[in-house]
Amino acid sequence: MMATLAAPVASPEVAIAVIDPKSYAAWDPLLDLFDTIRAETPVLRIEAGDDSFEPFWLVTRYDDVMRISKDNAGFLNAPRPTVLTSRAGEALARAVTGGSPNLVSSLVSLDAPIHPKLRRLTQDWFMPKNLAKIEAEIRELAHQTVDRLVAAGEGGPGETKVVDFVKEVSAPYPLHVVMQILGVPEADEPRMLFLTQQMFGGQDEDLNKSGVANLPPEQLLQIVVGAVQDFERYFDGLAQSKREHPTEDVASLLANAALDGEPLNPRDLAGYYIILAAAGHDTTSASTAGAMLALSRDSAQFARVKADRSLLPGIVEEAIRWTTPVQHFMRMSAHDTEIAGVPIKAGDWLMINYVAANHDPAVFDDPRRFDAARSPNRHLAFGAGAHQCLGLHLARLEMRILFEALLDRLESVEPAGEAKRASSTFVGGLKTLPLRITPA
Repeated sequence: MMATLAAPVASPEVAIAVIDPKSYAAWDPLLDLFDTIRAETPVLRIEAGDDSFEPFWLVTRYDDVMRISKDNAGFLNAPRPTVLTSRAGEALARAVTGGSPNLVSSLVSLDAPIHPKLRRLTQDWFMPKNLAKIEAEIRELAHQTVDRLVAAGEGGPGETKVVDFVKEVSAPYPLHVVMQILGVPEADEPRMLFLTQQMFGGQDEDLNKSGVANLPPEQLLQIVVGAVQDFERYFDGLAQSKREHPTEDVASLLANAALDGEPLNPRDLAGYYIILAAAGHDTTSASTAGAMLALSRDSAQFARVKADRSLLPGIVEEAIRWTTPVQHFMRMSAHDTEIAGVPIKAGDWLMINYVAANHDPAVFDDPRRFDAARSPNRHLAFGAGAHQCLGLHLARLEMRILFEALLDRLESVEPAGEAKRASSTFVGGLKTLPLRITPA
């Protein structure tokens, strides 16, 4: 039996780095930090010097993150915020929702018995057999997106040109797919993108559209609350429309679904729509941009996958690991336990850090290297256990289809400037990716 260790507490500098959204925009220094923590104190107590955050345990080793992810009875989602949230943010969420610490009542923030019941409502819809029915539609959206890419930028057909891959491809394409699945009109897609960026990118001045760096926490919270409330108003109208005129999309399925013989309550229904609409495209966008960043830096790997499309599933899987769009989730320990020999008490709050876990050298050889042939690749970017990402098959399908179209239409691709990451502790990824592309 492992000996119990004294509770290790992070230095103020390390605590700030873990909490500060800007740390997540500087990728290599962040990975350096997690490498050090994982090697020295894999379960580390984080205490904000100004007491703005409730203390929590940062968990960085793959095996420990996997254990917590799979133990949904021992580590709970609902009692505390499911995403790193300040004390003020939690108080505001409880005030807005009437007691819940989570602004959105979604699958990621719920526990059994309601979580599995809600998940089962759409689980079959997102399985490969059903997704095959919409593959042709996704392929058409991919071709339209690549058409726009090769037409963008200065220069005529076939000429090398500079484009922002995020703006032209990785942001709009997954959005088109998810909105089509939800039955959201194309005219409303810009609004959905804007609200998603405000909700997940609220800590980044470019994504929250404030244009102001270092907004006070109170204003950042109001931006996120406003985005959630706008989402709820929109989807309330969509649900009403789908009840009156149901179609074959997920929105109609949910609008007319029953839970224990009763229609979904408005909060759970809105939360379901929001998690599908927002998380369903923002995470795939990040992985798609990450894959293209890696390929643009490695012309040999780009040439190999262009010549051998059997490598595409490996490209997709490695991009998801290497990028890790969902950077963490929070859990609350349901009972006294130990993790890596460190005593954890009932009620303690934990950050299971997927970025650190997916770069654990004990599991992934040379983890910072993008390797399309990496096998096995049992990454944790989709989570594990009962809360594993509902849309993982859709994400893989979208990315594979898109890269088939990209490789058909591009002769070469290389960096054309600095790629910039979002400042965000939760969902992260590139917000700009300037590339020099040569159409085939």
